Parts: sequence; structure tokens; C-alpha cells
Amino acid sequence: MFGEQPADGVLPLVGYAPRLAPESLGDPAFRETHGLRYAYVGGAMANGISSVEMVEALARAGMLGFFGSAGMSLDRVEAAIERIQQSVGDRPHAFNLIHSPNEPRSEAEVVDLYLRRGVRLVSASAYLDLTLPLVRYRVSGVHRGPGGEIVTPNRVIAKVSRTEVARKFLSPPPADMLQQLVNENVITSEAAQLAARVPVAGDLTAEADSGGHTDNRPACTLIPTMLALADEIQAEHGYAERLRVGAAGGISTPESASAAFAMGAAYVLTGSVNQACVESGTSVAVREMLCKAREADITMAPAADMFEMGVKVQVLKWGTMFAVRARKLYDLYRTCASVEEIPESQRVVLERDLFRCTLAEAWAKTRAYFAVRDPTQIARAERDPKHRMALVFRAYLGQSSEWANSGDASRRADYQIWCGPSMGAFNEWVRGTFLESPEHRDVVTVGLNLLVGAAVATRAAWLRAYGVSLPAAARRFAPRPQAELAQLLGSA
Repeated sequence: MFGEQPADGVLPLVGYAPRLAPESLGDPAFRETHGLRYAYVGGAMANGISSVEMVEALARAGMLGFFGSAGMSLDRVEAAIERIQQSVGDRPHAFNLIHSPNEPRSEAEVVDLYLRRGVRLVSASAYLDLTLPLVRYRVSGVHRGPGGEIVTPNRVIAKVSRTEVARKFLSPPPADMLQQLVNENVITSEAAQLAARVPVAGDLTAEADSGGHTDNRPACTLIPTMLALADEIQAEHGYAERLRVGAAGGISTPESASAAFAMGAAYVLTGSVNQACVESGTSVAVREMLCKAREADITMAPAADMFEMGVKVQVLKWGTMFAVRARKLYDLYRTCASVEEIPESQRVVLERDLFRCTLAEAWAKTRAYFAVRDPTQIARAERDPKHRMALVFRAYLGQSSEWANSGDASRRADYQIWCGPSMGAFNEWVRGTFLESPEHRDVVTVGLNLLVGAAVATRAAWLRAYGVSLPAAARRFAPRPQAELAQLLGSA
């Protein structure tokens, strides 16, 4: 017993750290709701970087993967849905639903597709406010179950970094939006009454400093704040299913995953580290660049999808000039009313280095693109020269990620590679191990090592709380191949 004087020859009991399996980390309700073995999520990276292969691999391992549908055509997204639904069956899988303030029709069309194809779980990302298509997805098909419980066939996991946005997701859908859906015969009045008693998102990912869209929030302040908000809203509405908060941004080492779970995260979500894995939909060249990144090798740059609003994304700055060139485009957008007002010296640079054609030719290509994607953008651009300039500039920003994904060597200086500081932390952790090489990185091996390592770090923290001083070899976990992990867990 603790505190008792041991008998002669018997060592005193100073602390106790029971077995902790990686599948015990996180919230059991989250795992049960989504049919998971592990409270581990592979986040959605746009343009198919979070690929079909990545979603399939995570599903087979009892983890959850989001297909990165943002920025892709409806045909490509539907092809991905068909393949994933056929290959994984009832195993956990999901798709991204990104906020598109400049292209609202695109967001509505994606929701139409998801509802038609029976996609039951989405990751709602980059939302500044709730939209009618998002709410329509959430409440479609709501009904009472055999026991009188409210059943919502479609679930939303929201990824946010601001409390004012989080509050909207954790609250029931706005009454005016529900009434609009009733008026449009999308749902019945009875369904609207049921929908008013459930949150827009039952799970919310607190997104700290991460790759892509980010507010660069520190996890140690963001996660507790979001947890407190969830508790407040849960008490206010008394939902039958308790609200849950997960953690994203900076999850790339056993210690960071352990810290997130220790703060109360229901699950952890990874992003940047998965982009460097063999299943990702990016190029070998990008994976090699990511594997060399350090924590300071990142910067902020204008976002293609919210360019006019001044929203930025976090990208890799090592080995690419994208961030510098993107910032130059935004500066010109702010100071010039049209393409024609761009100073000649700047125009020469843009046409030679960025667009590799005249700006008139760049607009012709952009116009042809939107003639298919969203013709309303063309009509607006013909009325508003500044909007026409924005569309041309956004075309460069959008293509920069495609050049990276395809590995276009002639455009290496223009690669846009979404990346957070977690990539550098991961590279430091795996340095000198088999995971240092990009060809050995696969999403399941990376995920299992993070989870097993988190269990080790958690147990070490328990012992430290008892005052036990552990050597570094006992409190730090080095990555191991899956076969060794299975052997380790089997003997634990």
C-alpha cells in the first residue's frame, strides 16, 4: 500500500502506472459513434492530397480518414465516393465539405452530391459562418427512432479555431434556416422541430497552429477554451448525446498527442504528417521536401479560396518561392483597381515568372475555367475589373497546389505546399529511424506510432506525478515498424 513501510528486502511502492492500450486513448463515445478502434483521425487536405488510398488504409486500421475533396471537380469527387464506398463498405470513412464564400454554388452542388450518394459523415472546414447547404446536409432525413430518440443520419465534424464560430456549430441550426428549408420543401415542419433539438456538429475539432487554413492558435489555450464552451452549450441545451471536442494542429509526436488527450481531447486529428506519407495525393518531390522541413521552415501566404478577404494559409517556405509571389499578388490586388493599372515593371515580372503568358492570355484561360465551374463569376468579372483581376490571381494560387501535387519540375519554385510546424517536430522525432525516409512513411504506421508513443508518454507522466524520476529511454518512444508494434502490444 502507498505510504506503508515495506518489509525488509522489499522495495517501496512509490507509483503505479497500469497498462494503457492505444485504443483506450480519447473518448469511448467518439469511437463507438463512428465505429472506430482508435480515436485517431486523418484530416482532409484539399485537391485529393488526403487521397482515396489514405482513407482506405485508415479505415482498414480502425481509424477515420477524410477524403480531401475541396478544390476538385464534382466528377472526381463522385468517382472517389464510388470507389471508397465499394472498397471500405461499413468501415469508417468521410469526406470534406469546405466553405466556399466566393463560390456558393460549388458548396451547394457538393452537398447535393453527398446527399444523393449517401455520404453520412463530413468534415466542415474553413467556415466563417453557417450556410444553408451545410445545415441542409445536417438535417436531411432527421426523424425519430423506434425508441423515440432523434436520429440524424448525417453527421458533421466541424473544424474551427474561433469560439464564435464554434458556438454556432455546437448550437442547433438557426431557426430561420430551418424555416427556409421547410418553405423550400426540403424538410417537413415536424423534421424542423426535431432538428432544432440537435447540434449542427456533435463533434468539434479545435484547430490550433496547423497547415493550410489556420489562425495559428496555441493548442494549450485553444483546447481548454473549446472544451469549456462545449460544456456550457451542453448544459444549456441538454443534448441526448454529449458534445465532444477533438484536437488538431501540432499533433505530430507522442508527447503532443498525449498532451492533447490529457487536456481532454476526445480524439486527435493529424494533417501535415500525412501529406509526407506514401498514400498522399501529392508528388514524390513534395514528400521529399516535407521530410526535410524544420519547424521554422513555414510561413503564411494568401489563400486562393478567400483571396479577396485577405485570408491566409500556412505553407512550406523552404525550397519554394510561392509565399513571396503570392504576397506580391495580394499587394497588387490591394493597390490596383484592375489588371490594366498594374505598373509595367510589375506586369513584366508577373508575365515572365508567374503566369508565363500575358495577363490577357491568363484571363482568357481563367475565363474558360469559370465558364464550366461557375459562369456567374464571369458575369461579375465583366462588370467589375477588380474582380477580374482577383480571378486571374486566384488562378495562379490554385494552380500552384496542382503543380506541387503533380510534381511539375518546371514549376518547382511555385509549389504551394500546405504545412504546419508539426511537420518539423515530426521530422526531429523520427530522425535516425526508419521513418526518416519518405518511402517508409505510411499513414497507419505513422498513426500507430503516435498512439503507442502517446500511451507511453501518458504512463510516464503518471509516474512523474508520483515523483518518480525516469531515464530518457523509459519516457521517450522511438518509432517502430508495425510488426514490432504488434509484438509490443501483444506482450503488454
